[in-house]
Amino acid sequence: MALRDLLDLVRAPAALSVPGDVLAGAAAGRALGPRTAGLACSSVCLYWAGMAANDWADRGLDAVERPERPIPSGRVSPGGALAVAAGLTAAGLAAAGLAGGRRALAVAVPLAAAVWSYDLVAKKTPAGPLVMALCRGLDVLLGASPGRSIAGALPAALTVAAHTYLLTALSRHEVTGTSRGLPAATLAGTVAVAASAGRPPAGTTLGKGGLEPQAVAPAALAAWYAAQFGATQARACADPSAPRVRETVVSGIVSLPALQAALAARAGAPRTGLALAAAVPLARRLARKLSPT
Repeated sequence: MALRDLLDLVRAPAALSVPGDVLAGAAAGRALGPRTAGLACSSVCLYWAGMAANDWADRGLDAVERPERPIPSGRVSPGGALAVAAGLTAAGLAAAGLAGGRRALAVAVPLAAAVWSYDLVAKKTPAGPLVMALCRGLDVLLGASPGRSIAGALPAALTVAAHTYLLTALSRHEVTGTSRGLPAATLAGTVAVAASAGRPPAGTTLGKGGLEPQAVAPAALAAWYAAQFGATQARACADPSAPRVRETVVSGIVSLPALQAALAARAGAPRTGLALAAAVPLARRLARKLSPT
């Protein structure tokens, strides 16, 4: 298996949207620290495992709809893809255990189960978007797992899960296109998600010059997220064809770090937020070379 084919199999550029889940959860749960990096590695491994398992499960459908994908094109064997998925799952669970012990494994194991359940069972059912949203929500909670309580990260987890639900609902129509109503509905949902992520932290007051400085960063980052993802959804409202829907899905993937950045900044970690936001232009450039969908 060539490196390029492996990167294509796991949709490598999309992984730039994954560490932000853990960082946002760690910031919200007051658990940012040395363990966070290991948990982010665990998250990436589980995400890549899900991508490989997805291609293995969809190899028959992809032969018809996406023959350029690694398995139907013959660049990767079905057994090789399944082995990659299993190996990355084991690596992800091991990294979680090493970085966060039993508390991290208590989240990572259900996360891995949800990833495989989506790929093998739920994806083609009405529950698909909900299961994918659960995966992302658990990923956020994984970042908070080393702390004393993960309850503080629940709002951030729900916000990322809501974005994921909207994105997954759109992604089901990448090949066939959809009606104008779906992108219109997801656009309204995106505005609500951005409003939730960008609202001032509890206790913020208005000063003489307006909002306190700590409230400006999350509001600006949330607005940036809404502008990026919202613009492509607005175009899809006018033209809900398959290429336009796929463009919207890519936009939703590469703009997610901006949402995670807003959540981290809102939790009192503006530097972490700015670092996450820096991943957006990089993800956009990489997505032009390797499809993240």
